[in-house]
Amino acid sequence: MATEVKVPTLGESVTEATVGAWLKKPGEAVALDEPIASLETDKVAVDVPSPVAGVLGQQLVKEGDTVNVGAVIATVEAGASAAAPSAAPAVAAPSAPAVSSAPVAEDASAVTLSPAVRRLVLEHGLDPSSIKGTGRDGRLTKDDVLAAVAAGTAKAPSATTSAAPSSPVASSAAGRAEERVKMTRLRQTVAKRLKSAQETAALLTTFNDVDMSAVIEARNKYKDLFEKKHGVRLGFMGFFTKAVCMALKDVPAVNAMIEGDEIVYYNYADISVAVSAPNGLVVPVIRNAEAMSVADIEKTIGDFGKRAKAGALTMEDMKGGTFTISNGGVFGSLMSTPIINPPQSAVLGLHRIEDRPVVVNGEIVVRPMMYLALSYDHRLIDGREAVTFLVAIKNAIEDPTRLLIDL
Repeated sequence: MATEVKVPTLGESVTEATVGAWLKKPGEAVALDEPIASLETDKVAVDVPSPVAGVLGQQLVKEGDTVNVGAVIATVEAGASAAAPSAAPAVAAPSAPAVSSAPVAEDASAVTLSPAVRRLVLEHGLDPSSIKGTGRDGRLTKDDVLAAVAAGTAKAPSATTSAAPSSPVASSAAGRAEERVKMTRLRQTVAKRLKSAQETAALLTTFNDVDMSAVIEARNKYKDLFEKKHGVRLGFMGFFTKAVCMALKDVPAVNAMIEGDEIVYYNYADISVAVSAPNGLVVPVIRNAEAMSVADIEKTIGDFGKRAKAGALTMEDMKGGTFTISNGGVFGSLMSTPIINPPQSAVLGLHRIEDRPVVVNGEIVVRPMMYLALSYDHRLIDGREAVTFLVAIKNAIEDPTRLLIDL
């Protein structure tokens, strides 16, 4: 008897999603509640669990299709044969020709890849089975592929496989290979929101720089004790998040939003932090960060990072937020003008730390410096307030004792 697999409830006001990847093939055994497909919503990836134990039957939709909540996307045969249904290959084949002809899809032993990971594997001509996955159930993430490329540990596909005439990897030897891939729902939403922010808000960016010497010294001195006591590494985000919370108290306009013809001021700080996920950057929220210690903040961010890599962040994790911190420095960015995350009114951009000559007490010295960038909605935040906010952060980071005495 076949049991229908339906799209689960995706969260408040979310009615549809895109099929990101099939995690099981027709004919494969599945356990109760085992994920069989991954759906992409506007903000997160959601796994579809099997409602019963058995064998996956038909896949009724293809990767890239849009499905509504409650729609039937597959069937599971209870106690059926492990042989794949004859019609399944045609139904389950990805819709993009370049992807369906990829060597990784033809290899029966290949791991299941999300569209984003598959694109990276094809671009670099890699054998995905040579890369260790850190995602849920050992699945590959974008970070896994990029790390393998950087370390040079990933291998190319075998000669017999990569030589397939239809393979985009093989055709890239001519130097004019092309691949057309539909934008993920997450990327479409990001594009719309960022464009809307540019069209609606009066965006302006103010810069400053900060000497990281004191924070680096404190981190080096206490990082081992900190990790031993709290079970998490001491990073820089804990310091900056605390500094931001203090600055928001001093300059409340930066922690406010425009709703119609009213300004809403928040007496709490829900800080959105950008973290890397398999399908791109996502922005979960540290709630009531103003009441948290540096250790609590680091634990929360660490948990977000792990769950983002595993694709386990929920819609509730992303909901809300009164201010955003984006750390482009982890990717090597020297300077940028971040775009606000509507309906928020400001975002702080952090950048890479590098030794630069600066003048201290009339002498030229070399210090580890970082550029800070505050992008804000000038309709609500004046230039004086933006500069005051950045200076407050600069003072707290250059003298971390201020964080302890709330100065």
